Amino acid sequence: MKSYLIKNGRIVNEGKIVEADILVQEGRIQKIDRDISSSTATIFEAKGKHIFPGVIDDQVHFREPGLTHKGDLYTEPKAAVAGGVTTFMEMPNTIPNTLTQELLEEKYAIADKKSLANFSFYMGASNDNLEDVLKTDSERVCGVKIFMGASTGNMLVDDSLVLEKIFSQSPMLIATHCEDEETIRRNMAAYRAEYGENVPMKFHPLIRSEEACYQSSSLAVSLAKKHGTRLHLLHISTAKELDLFSNSIPLREKRITAEVCIHHLWFDESDYARLDTLIKWNPAIKTKHDKAELLKAILDNRVDVIATDHAPHTLDEKHRDYFNAPSGGPLIQHSLVAMLEFYHAGKISLERIAEKMSHAVAECFRVKERGFIREGYWADLAVVDLSRSWKVKTRNILSKCGWSPFEENVFKSSVTHTFVNGHLVYFTGEFDESEKGKRVLFEPVV
Repeated sequence: MKSYLIKNGRIVNEGKIVEADILVQEGRIQKIDRDISSSTATIFEAKGKHIFPGVIDDQVHFREPGLTHKGDLYTEPKAAVAGGVTTFMEMPNTIPNTLTQELLEEKYAIADKKSLANFSFYMGASNDNLEDVLKTDSERVCGVKIFMGASTGNMLVDDSLVLEKIFSQSPMLIATHCEDEETIRRNMAAYRAEYGENVPMKFHPLIRSEEACYQSSSLAVSLAKKHGTRLHLLHISTAKELDLFSNSIPLREKRITAEVCIHHLWFDESDYARLDTLIKWNPAIKTKHDKAELLKAILDNRVDVIATDHAPHTLDEKHRDYFNAPSGGPLIQHSLVAMLEFYHAGKISLERIAEKMSHAVAECFRVKERGFIREGYWADLAVVDLSRSWKVKTRNILSKCGWSPFEENVFKSSVTHTFVNGHLVYFTGEFDESEKGKRVLFEPVV
């Protein structure tokens, strides 16, 4: 494997920005210091650029197997590395649903051959696969995913006895999608009675409401507290839910953590008039107040992780009417540069972005030797030019679905290069696909 000496970059890592060199050998960071020299390494001049730990996205839907007309384990990781995302954790609601250990390992085998980024896959939970869930190897799998609200697919876990068993018996992290299905159905029936099949998109956050989110999230938290479960709540979308989370203890000691997604920080209910079903997500994008409070919770550490919930659909699918348009959209190529827009606006620091998109994810999931720029760790690095602006166009969107809610948006920053396991996989629009990503490993559960 090629060795690199990355010179004069501004390293954004562990609460500091320091100008230093990074020596990369055999896929790992061998040395971080000023004025490193090497007679064998390829010199990579990074002066004027910032070097972030590669982003770890803990929630994506890459659609393989079964839904590969939307995305797959080649196209979506390719979009990821172009955006500085070096590791992803993918969800089980593919076809077939990932509900057995055999199906889980089949996904790993596909990714091993195709993915340019590092990867892990969640084991899915249902009302009747507890035995398989409890077989999951916590040192080789990121977590167990429970849909406590039917978002997509047929993976709703609504049997209270099953929930009690999973929360009480699973030793590993449980990640939850929390929306109360009964509340959603009741709201949906009311709007359908008034508008028929032509419900305006603006009512989506009232159908998948604050009440639906809070009722389910508070149930998950109560179960976790009752059983001492390691719980991670995905895509928090309301200010009300933030009361469920603490910032009074260090992240490493938390048993209950939370994630917020890019779209809930970027968009609000006023954007439905312009983007309609293109920004239909579950949970729904809600109010400007919710959006502002979510960012505040990132800054004060009630929310621990920033992710995407990248979930591509074709434009034909998204342009259907309210009840038939699927929820979700592509975000992973633009997640880091979108967060850097908040930096340019003076709303968040570069150090906090690195923390919430890399360090904290590694800590939450006990990721082994990734998520930080440290000697001995894998060299997963995103090189960023904070002053190189660009416009999102159809021609530069890499997700297989070929569209983005950010289309025509101008970002002030660019990811110019991405290293995955010390391999320079992406460089100013080009790819070197000669090396694939690796299966992510995790520290033992204590």
